[in-house]
Amino acid sequence: MKKRLFVTGLSGFVGQHIQSRLASPDAAWELLPAASRFDLTDPHSLIDLWPHMPDAVIHLAGQTFVPEAFRDPARTFDINLLGTLNLLQALKARGFQGTFLYVSSGDVYGQVSENDLPITEQQAPCPRNPYAVSKISAEFLSLQWGLSEGWPVLVARPFNHIGSGQKDSFVIASAARQIIRIKQGLQAPQLEVGDIDVSRDFLDVGDVVSAYFALLEKGQAGQVYNICSGREQSIRSLIEQLADLAEVTMQLVQDPARMRRADQRRVCGSHERLTKTTGWTPDITTQQSLRAILSDWEKRVKQE
Repeated sequence: MKKRLFVTGLSGFVGQHIQSRLASPDAAWELLPAASRFDLTDPHSLIDLWPHMPDAVIHLAGQTFVPEAFRDPARTFDINLLGTLNLLQALKARGFQGTFLYVSSGDVYGQVSENDLPITEQQAPCPRNPYAVSKISAEFLSLQWGLSEGWPVLVARPFNHIGSGQKDSFVIASAARQIIRIKQGLQAPQLEVGDIDVSRDFLDVGDVVSAYFALLEKGQAGQVYNICSGREQSIRSLIEQLADLAEVTMQLVQDPARMRRADQRRVCGSHERLTKTTGWTPDITTQQSLRAILSDWEKRVKQE
C-alpha cells in the first residue's frame, strides 16, 4: 500500500516535478490533495486541510527570490517563517506524527571562504540576505518542533537547481529563454546577463526530487543534508553550452539591473552526508539538463 505524502508548493518549479514523479504507477508515495485552497500565512485556511492524515510532509512552499526578499523582507518572513509555524501548528492540531522534510537552501551558508570549499553541513550558516535569514530561522523552528513533538524532522539544503519549468527570473532559465528567442528571430543576437563569471553548484531538478524521496525513506531525524552536485560550474560556461546546443551565435551584454547583491565568486557543496546516509548520487548530466531546458523554452516561447 502506498504511503500518503502532502507537499506544499506543488504549483512551483520543484513541486511540478514531484507531481510528475508521483504520477508514475510504480511510485512508492501517493500524493495527498489538500481539501481546499490554502494560504500558509492564513492559519484558518489550514484547519480542515487534510481529509486523510499524511505519512509525510515535504514543505517546499516559500518566497524564494532573493531580490524580492530585499524589497519586502517582512512578507518574506511572513511566508517563509510564520507560514512554516502555521503549517506545523495545523499538523499538530490534527495529530500528525509522520516525517516532516523542511526544504531550506544552500544560501543559508552565505559567504564561504574558498579554503572551506566544498561546503559541508559543518559550515556555520552566515546568511547575507533576508531570504537566507528566513530559511535558517524556519530550519531551527522545524528542528525544534521535531524535538518537542517527537516527529522525525529533516532539513534539506538544496543548492542551485535547474531544469524545465523554471521561471526566467533565474539565470540559466533566463539565458535559455533568450537563446530560443534569438534562434526564432524574436530577439537581436545579444544576450543580457548579470555577473556570469562566478561558479555555482548546479543540480538538475530531477536529482533534487530524487534526493527528497531518498531522505523520506532513509534520512536520519534531526539532521541537515546538503543537496548538490558536488562540483562547481561557471555560469558563463553553462550559457556557452546552451548556445552551442541551440546552434546560436550571440554577443553577451552585461545588464546592470541583473547584477546581484551579496554574491560570492565560487560555490561548491559536498553531498557526502546525503550519499552515506541514503545512497543517493546525482544521475542527470549537465548536457541532459540543458537540452531539457532548451526544449521546454521552445514550447514556452511559442506560447508567449
